[in-house]
Amino acid sequence: MSDVQNDESGSPELEITQESINKLSSAYQQIHGEMSKVIVGQDDVIEQLLIALFSRGHCLLEGVPGLAKTLMISSLAQTLSMSFSRIQFTPDLMPADITGTDVLQENRETGEREFRFIPGPLFHNVVLADEINRTPPKTQAALLEAMQEHQVSVGQTRHLLSDPFFVLATQNPIEQEGTYSLPEAQQDRFMFKVYVKYPSFQEERQIARRTTSDTNEKIVQVLTAVDVLEIQKIVRQVPISDHVIDYALALVRQTRINEPGSPDFINEWLSWGAGPRAVQNLLLGGKTRALLNGNAHVSTEDISALAAPVLRHRIVTNFSAESEGITSDHVIERLIQETPSKEGELTSDPRLQKIFAA
Repeated sequence: MSDVQNDESGSPELEITQESINKLSSAYQQIHGEMSKVIVGQDDVIEQLLIALFSRGHCLLEGVPGLAKTLMISSLAQTLSMSFSRIQFTPDLMPADITGTDVLQENRETGEREFRFIPGPLFHNVVLADEINRTPPKTQAALLEAMQEHQVSVGQTRHLLSDPFFVLATQNPIEQEGTYSLPEAQQDRFMFKVYVKYPSFQEERQIARRTTSDTNEKIVQVLTAVDVLEIQKIVRQVPISDHVIDYALALVRQTRINEPGSPDFINEWLSWGAGPRAVQNLLLGGKTRALLNGNAHVSTEDISALAAPVLRHRIVTNFSAESEGITSDHVIERLIQETPSKEGELTSDPRLQKIFAA
């Protein structure tokens, strides 16, 4: 999908060309078209899923039952020529059930008994962790190591996972009984937290007609694992200006309470702000979004468009905000409104100068 040239060390280095950008943008449109055969609407959700995939990130999808979260993820997996597994998280699920376990077997040639590792469902390219908040923290922690390190530890041995490796987790926000809320530290490992909302009237009418008739649309594979790995490398090569980096830093650093330059509404509504991983994900996501839209450079609009899915699970609203009906998305929306996106205005703002000087 791109030209390849060798650097001084002799290792191949991907060069971004207009042809590679066009191919990537075309692949995105093809995937979106294939998913549209079974998924009605949800364009923003599909875009954010693909951005996370091409950025080597993971996604947490939250929505009430019946919004096709699971169908959306399985449909995405069908467009990719990669292995897929679904794990239904339950209260009795143990770490070995997802990572795999050592089994004692007899060697027929020597007659000796030895342990043999049987891989679990995590050893696939795309993993659907369905209702992740229904399993105890011990199993959630096993998934966390896989997401962060791309490996699992069984006994004294570490086993590397497939590459690419992409975790898509779902959770239901309206049921609290018998669930284990993901701690903030574990949510931070997800690149995006995506809200799956109700469809519009016209979309729901189309859903009703399509799902109650005899239709059998087949999804065609668009990308292979090699293609995805190549795209992930291309994303890292996208140039980004200091101004766009400063804009992302300004958005994230303003969420930290009682810090120089933090707005009054942040100190009033938040009890905790976002860490450095938020900046990294904003920039990587911005690079991918620029490529998907056919651009070779990242703009502040790419950053602001991804601020909500990147920040909403990394900031914690306090009791004062909750009592007023203020959500994390409200905070992010106001933050974007009060942060200048133009280069001259961003660097000359007296309050933001305190942030850049800190």
